[in-house]
Amino acid sequence: MRLELGRIKITDVQFGDTTKVENGTLYVNQQEIVNLIMEDEHIKSVKVELAKPGEETRITPVKDVIEPRVKVEGQGGIFPGVINKVTTVGTGRTHVLSGAAVVTCGKIVGFQEGIIDMSGPGADFTPFSKTYNVCLVIEPVEGLKQPDYEAAARMAGLKAATFIGKAGMNVQPDEVEVYETKPLLESIQEYSNLPKVGYVYMLQTQGLLHDTYVYGVDAKKIVPTILYPTEVMDGAILSGNCVSACDKNTTYHHQNNPIIHDLYARHGKDINFVGVIITNENVYLADKERSSNWTAKLCKFLGLDGAIISQEGFGNPDTDLIMNCKKIEMEGVKTVIVTDEYAGRDGASQSLADSDPKADATVTGGNANEVIVLPPMKKVIGMLDYTDKIAGGFDGSLRPDGSIEAEIQVITGATNELGFNKMSATSF
Repeated sequence: MRLELGRIKITDVQFGDTTKVENGTLYVNQQEIVNLIMEDEHIKSVKVELAKPGEETRITPVKDVIEPRVKVEGQGGIFPGVINKVTTVGTGRTHVLSGAAVVTCGKIVGFQEGIIDMSGPGADFTPFSKTYNVCLVIEPVEGLKQPDYEAAARMAGLKAATFIGKAGMNVQPDEVEVYETKPLLESIQEYSNLPKVGYVYMLQTQGLLHDTYVYGVDAKKIVPTILYPTEVMDGAILSGNCVSACDKNTTYHHQNNPIIHDLYARHGKDINFVGVIITNENVYLADKERSSNWTAKLCKFLGLDGAIISQEGFGNPDTDLIMNCKKIEMEGVKTVIVTDEYAGRDGASQSLADSDPKADATVTGGNANEVIVLPPMKKVIGMLDYTDKIAGGFDGSLRPDGSIEAEIQVITGATNELGFNKMSATSF
């Protein structure tokens, strides 16, 4: 598969009479967005607000972040199986409003939601302090159950991102990136002298607001399978989970998976990037065994020499991570695992809930239990009502002056296991 990403660099966002991109500025018609979101009977109200890098603005509780994109050439459309038909994507040309993002926030769904600070020390921990954010503050109808609220908020973000993304349909990109993965036998023959490397992409699928969707299917219902990396760039994988904000993969993370980008950068040079194996993170032991068995089998089937494994979440998924690592290594395939740590505020506790001697090459995203003080902000998009309740917060986290003392796991994307704030390792 060959995909061209036409990046349209967004350097400002403003409200306007028409939703369009002009000279790097994204103009958003506020009422059009409101009308679109209010088509859902589960939503009582929605407020559209803008947040720009460097502003004294705090966004919370954050549910998801989505990058606006539009399919310009090729089959299918962005977010297949959800917004568009279930057509295989990852080919042709897609335009990206690079630097823009849609952020869903508002009354809390689950306790594991996050904070984005657009300036101050918290801004250094999140990639979304650097994006021009169109924020949807969503209020559900009274009595709406949590899963229904999560689904409504998720769809609101996807619909808004799709609508805004269409503004880039006829805009000349500032740059065009080309990504291509050829059929396996052809790829192996082309780079027969290079080690064959694959990416094992673990998806959060524990249920109870811990879900990820692949072509619209809840990933807990699938067995491990193979994707072209370019399918991920076209929105084949979507977030639907409320796992701790610091290590949750938002939809934006999936669209811009840095491990995939780094592997492509080295493809044909010192490695042969064969493709992506997606697998899930389960609750029951039998399901963990099944998925890790299949994952190791697929690595062997593809003839990999090495594999990078990233996880999402912590605690229970650490077992899935180590099972995958151990079984893949037993097939003769070298591995590197990418994870964060929960080592206690003093850093002295066991970093992962599970371990094995075969997990001897690790990239860490940092210790999510580290404590940070976030200064008060002039503007809050959303509400501070749940500051003490979200994961990483505690009774008294929200101080009288509006500052917040909490573990960095409250910050969206802070120690993300995809290595979003640092280069991922691809050496074995």
